[in-house]
Amino acid sequence: MINKPVVAVTFGDASGIGPELVAKLLTRAGALAAARILLVGDRWVWAEGQRIANTATALRPIQNWDQARQGDDTPMFLEMATVSQTDIVPAQVTAAAGKGARLALSACLDAVKRGQIDAICFAPLNKQAMKKGGMAFEDELHFFADYFGVKDYFCEFNTLGTLWTSRISSHIPLADIPKYVTKDRIKAAARLTYQTLKRAGFANPRVAVAALNPHGGDGGTCGREEIDIIEPAARELNAEGLPIQGPFPADTIFLKARDGALDSIVTMYHDQGQVAVKLLGFERGVTVAGGLPAPITTPAHGTAFDIAGQGKANAEAMTQAFLLAAKMGATRLT
Repeated sequence: MINKPVVAVTFGDASGIGPELVAKLLTRAGALAAARILLVGDRWVWAEGQRIANTATALRPIQNWDQARQGDDTPMFLEMATVSQTDIVPAQVTAAAGKGARLALSACLDAVKRGQIDAICFAPLNKQAMKKGGMAFEDELHFFADYFGVKDYFCEFNTLGTLWTSRISSHIPLADIPKYVTKDRIKAAARLTYQTLKRAGFANPRVAVAALNPHGGDGGTCGREEIDIIEPAARELNAEGLPIQGPFPADTIFLKARDGALDSIVTMYHDQGQVAVKLLGFERGVTVAGGLPAPITTPAHGTAFDIAGQGKANAEAMTQAFLLAAKMGATRLT
């Protein structure tokens, strides 16, 4: 009992499917067995999530973070006022919802930094709402990294079962991608990927790097990044003792992963990996904040405003995100 990790769970954007997903998560026996669950946020949001999901889960209220490791394994609730129900417009982007999501996450970041919890799993956010609500970063990953003062390389990982992907650029315009294709960024992303998989239990991670150009550049006739930057970066990593493979053309590298030949792929930009992973298993994908001092996970999908409030949301990705947070959080107890 006492060595179970404490995982804080937030509702994400209150206008989307997050509250419903959290309510459904707490009906999963596997989640309840994996960790001590602490919901953080507004009571009205929790009530609304239960109403939409048609669930009735009993929670144990706590008054402060220090109580998170006390008592039995009944899911806990730490109430905090982050957003008023009158300021929320269901299925719409609002500054109020973005601010509320940020406030709940900030409280969890404080708690994990103090060692009162072991990991964070948050329901889907809306980046536009977060920015309207005061987040001064391109995405939540950069918000987290700034909070922790991370100076080394960090990136998002997307996982689907045993397949992990990372990328050397993320939420930037496509026109800016070539500026990020450098040997230093490729090597840093590949190192972090390899090291993270080792910590996640992969004895000998099989990591490969994707090409940038069509057909891997076709020997330089369709771009030289593979010849001048990506392949030399992989070769230098090999010299360091890291068996990084590639580059392989982006339109075939995921076939290798699908067929079990790779554990992880370092991609050059957001959609290069995201399209493939979501096609392989949209309802199960998880995003992990990589390179941070604490485990933080979330479903790889978004707030799904098109089905918000209808009770239709699939909680599988939320469940997988929670289970991964619990697994990673458990390592902080040893």
